[in-house]
Amino acid sequence: MKALGIILAGGNNKRIGRLSDKRAIAALPIAGSYRAIDFTLSNMSNSRISKVAVFPQFNARSLNEHLSSSKWWDFGRKQGGLYVFTPTVTKDNHFWYQGTADALYQNIDFLKKCHEPYVIIAPGDCVYKLDYNKVLERHIERNEDITVVYTQLNEEEDDLTRFGILKLDENERIIDFEEKPLVAQTNNVSIGVYVIRRRHLIEILERCAKEDRYDFVQDVLVRYKNVRKIHGYRLDSYWRNIATVESYYRTNMDFLKKDVRDYFFKQYPDVYSRVDDLPPAKYNAGSEISNSIISSGCIINGKVENSVLFKDVYIGNNCTIRNSIILNDVYIGDDSYIENCIVESRDTLRPGTNYVGSEDEIRIVVEKNVRYIL
Repeated sequence: MKALGIILAGGNNKRIGRLSDKRAIAALPIAGSYRAIDFTLSNMSNSRISKVAVFPQFNARSLNEHLSSSKWWDFGRKQGGLYVFTPTVTKDNHFWYQGTADALYQNIDFLKKCHEPYVIIAPGDCVYKLDYNKVLERHIERNEDITVVYTQLNEEEDDLTRFGILKLDENERIIDFEEKPLVAQTNNVSIGVYVIRRRHLIEILERCAKEDRYDFVQDVLVRYKNVRKIHGYRLDSYWRNIATVESYYRTNMDFLKKDVRDYFFKQYPDVYSRVDDLPPAKYNAGSEISNSIISSGCIINGKVENSVLFKDVYIGNNCTIRNSIILNDVYIGDDSYIENCIVESRDTLRPGTNYVGSEDEIRIVVEKNVRYIL
């Protein structure tokens, strides 16, 4: 393909709560066996983009471990491949990435050494499918400077004020772009995917660096909206951003719906992820499962209802897990009750534990893991 892929995976915020204490948002588990970044990496691979760079920053260890082998997304090749660029202290720079534009600028040598004429920039914290080829074809056809992929959200279900809001004319040219407004004027939401010619991107980044500007949205899209030809490309299929506790919970719960599971896992193109060699889930006598995702390595002795269990979860006798997300390697002792909760990975819940959240306020459970203390 004629494009280079860049995945911005360094973001972090307080809205995700304690779920980002030990991992980047892009490394959050999704749908039992996947990570959030898997969806963007799969989109890149399925769009035949052979060279992809990932820019992590906060709590990058878990994400780096997940990306340690590029073969899972078919990037293990002689030409191209998967590159991971964490912030690096150099003679000329002593800062972490100070924003999305600065993350790109600190790796501008990589952009200059590449030969692909176009760059596709995408976030690592969204769940969706998209053929970037179609976006690039529209970009070239219209001779645009920048293409911004957007979707239309239901303002009754989503908090539009945490997104970039677009206003477009009849030709989909962006006439206004407001980042995280107090009041959203439209429901056209940028999904953080941009297409731009590589040499234009290099010129813009160098100018931003001279002017001490660090954010790609505020200092490029908003600033240049009346100077450059910036158009939108509408995504009509499923899209979710997982950067809040509520959206992360709701996204995982969406995978309990058959149509969502079929769309991602039974319809071409596929979604890929790193595979662990684990035994299939084991259901012992007395277990009762309904409308749930149970991942490999799990051992179930109790009742699980409307829940997502990730890998290596143990559910004790007479337990009830309802409307909850249990992350990897969690041990839940006998006679425990969990409802409307997200249980952090590698937790140990003692017998008789009771945690109950509500539909309006999902509870995050973090306990000291006594299994690993000597």
